[in-house]
Amino acid sequence: MPSRKIILDEKIIPKQWYCILPDLPKPLPPTIEPETKAPGPGIVPKIFPKQILAQEMSTERWIDIPEEVRDIYRLWRPTPLFRAVGLEKALKTPAKIYYKYEGVSPPGSHKPNTAIPQAYYNMKEGVERLSTETGAGQWGSSIAFGAMMFGLKCTVYMVRVSYQQKPYRRSMMEAYGAKVYPSPSNQTESGRALLKEDANNSGSLGIAISEAIEDALAHNGVNYSIGSVFNHVLLHQTVIGLECKEQLEVAGDYPDVIYGCIGGGSSFSGLFWPFYHDKITGKAPKDVRFIATEATACPKVTKGEYTYDHGDTAKLTPLVPMHTIGHDFIPAPIHAGGLRYHGMAPIISSLVSQNKIQTKAYNQTEVFDAAKIFIQSEGIIPAPEPAHAIKGAVDEALRCKETGEEKVIVFLLCGHGYFDMKAYDDYLSGKLLPYEYPAEKVEESMRKLRKLYPWIDEVKKKFI
Repeated sequence: MPSRKIILDEKIIPKQWYCILPDLPKPLPPTIEPETKAPGPGIVPKIFPKQILAQEMSTERWIDIPEEVRDIYRLWRPTPLFRAVGLEKALKTPAKIYYKYEGVSPPGSHKPNTAIPQAYYNMKEGVERLSTETGAGQWGSSIAFGAMMFGLKCTVYMVRVSYQQKPYRRSMMEAYGAKVYPSPSNQTESGRALLKEDANNSGSLGIAISEAIEDALAHNGVNYSIGSVFNHVLLHQTVIGLECKEQLEVAGDYPDVIYGCIGGGSSFSGLFWPFYHDKITGKAPKDVRFIATEATACPKVTKGEYTYDHGDTAKLTPLVPMHTIGHDFIPAPIHAGGLRYHGMAPIISSLVSQNKIQTKAYNQTEVFDAAKIFIQSEGIIPAPEPAHAIKGAVDEALRCKETGEEKVIVFLLCGHGYFDMKAYDDYLSGKLLPYEYPAEKVEESMRKLRKLYPWIDEVKKKFI
């Protein structure tokens, strides 16, 4: 039995983004400048346009979406919400399962929801080129697309292992007009230093971020652009949840539980923030739960520490309040490249610390097992990243099968996996192995962090 697609006309494309900052249980801790050991923005004002900086610190709950941005959103928005009837049947569950599908965007993921406004605001301020990093390539292809739409040049530093695993993502970026370098690269001082230490360095998002920021700081007319973690990025993604609410209303349903994957936290935030707003304002008809899923290979929330750490390996950024497994983290070459970042969005970290969000970690073999069930019942091949959310939703549905509960489960399918077939080839041939990041590695990184900044626990105690 095919899935039932619930979609409305373009009138449901939101006219405003929802900003969660005024609705947090307590204000976010400030970023800290290592030189002064005091709150400060560090390099941030030097690499972002003024409008992005305003959104980063906004106290406004609703922020207007420029019409020029909405015009481009119309190329793929509203995205469909599917009732996963086939999956429900395969699992023999009494639960209803819905998924919001962002893979219909031109680059194939949720990332253009923020790439378009970021490119727009930079264009309005006369920026000529954007510099950025990418892991699996969804963000790189999206900002390349956004830059192209507004006549900007774009440089992408792609984590080397993903550059090698996903050549067609690189081809997509280049087709959109971007220049793509494997990171660490010979284009920056930080990249050259790492290659001198290890010519076969497989890279990390922290390293790629360092290179992209260094590029932006070293050249006039160049700004940095980021695909997750920062408040403004999560804000832009709320078009997902705002649409989803209206679509579920048409279906006559409301979620009991929402699942999403977390690399830096943007796609999951985009889905659940509007439902969080319902919950805290008393508008939610149910006590909806929010569950974030991550990879055991990069367990920053489930095994990491909520403390201050740099967002990049070269320590160019200020110290950020977040769950982290250490800015020196070099990931295992798992296929969920978008989940291989060492840190987590400060907003997500804060909400987790206050028990507003639950977290689950899964290894890549059990994730691909769940993806296979989904593929063979729904027909869409998911990217490895949202397959973690599928795993969570499948487990929830199976629990409903045992208890007889008729829950409504919603998860975010934030991108398709048609550029990830090497991962599926490895899985289907039995080459894909489970991997769990050792707790002692996290402890080692935290010891290094405290050795680097002996005062960090005092600052943590004061602000976190």
